[in-house]
Amino acid sequence: MAGAATSAVTQRAIAIAVLLVAGLLSLPLAAGLLDGESTENYIVPAQIAVMAVLGAVVGYLLPGVAGAGSSSTRGAGIGAVLGVAAALVAVVVFFLLVSGFSGA
Repeated sequence: MAGAATSAVTQRAIAIAVLLVAGLLSLPLAAGLLDGESTENYIVPAQIAVMAVLGAVVGYLLPGVAGAGSSSTRGAGIGAVLGVAAALVAVVVFFLLVSGFSGA
């Protein structure tokens, strides 16, 4: 059982690292693609949707994200939640970089 638990922890760490990097890269990419007067309100929702799909794919490929012995379907669900969380972390990071700690 120690091997399965270690594998799940490793898969979880890899998935979180991949999703955090993807979240940080997806926000400027979405902003670059959707930066227009009629589409600028879709930047964050588009980024969150893309990260949910990417998280589901990562969770499906690394089912250990959901725990040792979990199915790929459960891994995809947990991965989607982690993808959305990574997207929200990216939004907060960029907000702090743009506005600073004193606020907007």
